[in-house]
Amino acid sequence: MTKILFYEKPGCINNTKQKAFLQAAGHELDVRNLLTEAWTSETLRPFFGDLPVSQWFNRTAPQVKSEEVIPEQLDEETALALMVANPILIRRPLIQVGDRKEIGFDFNKIDSWIGLQAKDNLLSQDLETCPRNHNK
Repeated sequence: MTKILFYEKPGCINNTKQKAFLQAAGHELDVRNLLTEAWTSETLRPFFGDLPVSQWFNRTAPQVKSEEVIPEQLDEETALALMVANPILIRRPLIQVGDRKEIGFDFNKIDSWIGLQAKDNLLSQDLETCPRNHNK
């Protein structure tokens, strides 16, 4: 069993599924609200590792969908400032185990990192894209 710090958007369908996978694998979750956390550039930046800035963003955030924010056109400093001011822009979930911090829910990456009990029907699911956006 691993203790996981899990930052989510409360009510997010995929975050609910992701938490269920982690709990079914026997992990203990400390769930936090991504939107109300007192983020700073310094506390947020480590979650992104060496990913390009464009992959830090929640593609279903209203500002991204409306193209008010275009992740591909942002530098690191600007992206962090926007996310600290408006956490809905942050791709989720944010996951921390010990000192290691990750963003998103790549099933294979998480399985090799902390272990998941994979089931074939679960592996085929998109656990990052909000299912509500498929109806719009």
